[in-house]
Amino acid sequence: MTPTPTATLVARDWAEIQERMLVPLYEAVYDRLEVGPGDRLLGLDCGAGLALLLAAARGAAATGVEGDPARRALARERLLEVLAEPPAASGAARPYDALLAFSPTPAALAAALPAVRRGGAVVLAGWGPAERCTVPSVLGGGPAPGDLDALVEGAGLRPDGSGRVFCPFGYADVDSAVRGLLSTGLYDGASDASLVEKELAEALHPFERPDGAVWLPNIFRYVIARVA
Repeated sequence: MTPTPTATLVARDWAEIQERMLVPLYEAVYDRLEVGPGDRLLGLDCGAGLALLLAAARGAAATGVEGDPARRALARERLLEVLAEPPAASGAARPYDALLAFSPTPAALAAALPAVRRGGAVVLAGWGPAERCTVPSVLGGGPAPGDLDALVEGAGLRPDGSGRVFCPFGYADVDSAVRGLLSTGLYDGASDASLVEKELAEALHPFERPDGAVWLPNIFRYVIARVA
């Protein structure tokens, strides 16, 4: 499937503006798991692949799964191995040591788990406490922290710790902030895109700094679980 021009632009906004906002989260998780040479990681909904690049920089072999053709194409431009759907479990291939699945649906998580070895790590992440997150209030809500624990339980995984990471979203100006936040996909169901952009820009004004930059402090929570 060839990405539409609009989808390509949104994917580039994600890659060039938004994706880097989650670097503190990726690095904290990799430190916690002690990711390094010899590890095999599978990144579910990997976007343009920045998390994979960070893992590769530590010596790990990282593979991504991304259903959006435009984002998948950008990740492949970075010379990353990115699949359209989770790989099937195979006795001929070494299972993955860890699965990075930030805010997946239960179905997507279930589809990816067979590729992870027994005892392998599964990392889920989402918004932290509401009072510590600016972005959900601007975007009109976000997933509750308890959703991560429910995913772990529903998937039959064994809890193995959790943590919180400060991930501020900083933008050069309101226009960049609007483009970056829209690229998250949380507004994809809106019927009037121009109205959404206008309302989002207005909601961001209280977070503008004197120089025009936009600063949105956030705390993300992650949980680590193990495949039984």
